[in-house]
Amino acid sequence: MSYKKLKSGTDVRGIASCLGGNTVDLTQEAVSDISYAFVVWFVNKFAKASNDLKISIGHDSRITADSISSSVIDALVESGVTVLNCNLASTPAMFMTTIDLEADAAIQITASHHPFDRNGLKFFIKSGGLEGSDIAEILDLADNGERIITDVKGSVCDVEYMSTYAARLRKIICESLKCSESDKPLSGYKIVVDAGNGAGGFYAYDVLEKLGADITGSRFLEPDGMFPNHVPNPENAEAMKSICDAVKETKADLGLIFDTDVDRAGCVDSSGNEINRNRLIALSSTIAMENNPGATIVTDSVTSDGLKKFIENELKGKHYRYRRGYKNVINKAIELCNSGINCPLAIETSGHAALKENYFLDDGAYLVTKIVIEVAKGKDLNAILSSLEMPAEERECRFNILLDDFKEYGNNVIAELEKFASQFPDRYTIADDNREGIRVSTQNGWFLLRMSVHDPVMPMNFESNIEGGIAEDIKLLKPFFEKFQHLDCSSLN
Repeated sequence: MSYKKLKSGTDVRGIASCLGGNTVDLTQEAVSDISYAFVVWFVNKFAKASNDLKISIGHDSRITADSISSSVIDALVESGVTVLNCNLASTPAMFMTTIDLEADAAIQITASHHPFDRNGLKFFIKSGGLEGSDIAEILDLADNGERIITDVKGSVCDVEYMSTYAARLRKIICESLKCSESDKPLSGYKIVVDAGNGAGGFYAYDVLEKLGADITGSRFLEPDGMFPNHVPNPENAEAMKSICDAVKETKADLGLIFDTDVDRAGCVDSSGNEINRNRLIALSSTIAMENNPGATIVTDSVTSDGLKKFIENELKGKHYRYRRGYKNVINKAIELCNSGINCPLAIETSGHAALKENYFLDDGAYLVTKIVIEVAKGKDLNAILSSLEMPAEERECRFNILLDDFKEYGNNVIAELEKFASQFPDRYTIADDNREGIRVSTQNGWFLLRMSVHDPVMPMNFESNIEGGIAEDIKLLKPFFEKFQHLDCSSLN
């Protein structure tokens, strides 16, 4: 098997355990070969000898974390690398080791919110996470069996880095509230955390509780890679219900939820209302623009019309919709900043939020730290979001393309839909900021048709401002889609 099949965007990802009934493809041999290849890639790119390299490694709570970690460490040591073993850690924390521990690179073992039998490798250098093209190069090297041969082996040093990372977050809170840790600035606040048995439990114990918060009623803080309670994913309805219930049952001031490796987060206000997706983007934008008047907020393409109005009318900023994929959104914000446009925040509806002030690192713990500060300042989150218009309905359909050459076919469908919509100017208005697929406003709301990044799938998102509006829009569009014989549009039914 070519290791190219393990490429998942900007990560390496595969099936690492047979316990789910699936065939393992992220084998120990694959992990070793890819780890050897990463060292070769780094040496080639930065012209630094492997014996001079310091690479940190961490993992989330997955059941295969220890075995994969051992394979990575063995390959790095054989390559002459000094390894900083951080053990259980969040993904953003591993990037921060390149700053705080001066690691040349970092490797996180994680598969984000995916099922328990999955795992993967995420790579960082000092400038941030690797690009998809970098991963492709590394996998090519791994396919060819490339490795560094050295007589001088590396060494392993165990590092308790998460305590340093948590201390940094506490310091941010204290500096913002103009107090010291000994003042216990979160005393009197009840804040509950749902870590979904991932790596995020530290935030309750080592950040909130140490600053005086009452974390009683927090859920699933213990790492358990089988994820026995719910999927650790803020976009998952069961997961969000769990943290909403926790807030209501304990009468908490705030609820926080993380995904497995803590690069994403969501929250719940004191009334038990979800602050997720568009609401989370609106809140994050409010915080990011506090000291950045007129700034530009970069989001993915499926954000709501109400959010655009909130950013541009309420916050007096600019909304730049871009392509799906958190790395796409982050890279666009960096590009705009480099061109002289102030972009303090890049955020995807999935909960990946990267602030310019924090190295454009998508860090769920950093984001909720900024939200905790707002609550500790007496801000009412529900009041902040009161003017955000929410749709009456929203829905996503997914159309399978039944052809091998799916990209050309999908792009043709998008082009034809644009022609179709332009024929009915009284019914449809094509968006003037289409940067992915085609977005069209209707009399009821809007729809967006786009290509999946990697798969033969065309997701189509709908929003309506009235009940029954999506069904009405679908009824008008079905005859258009039914003429494409290689497009499975059954999800419209």
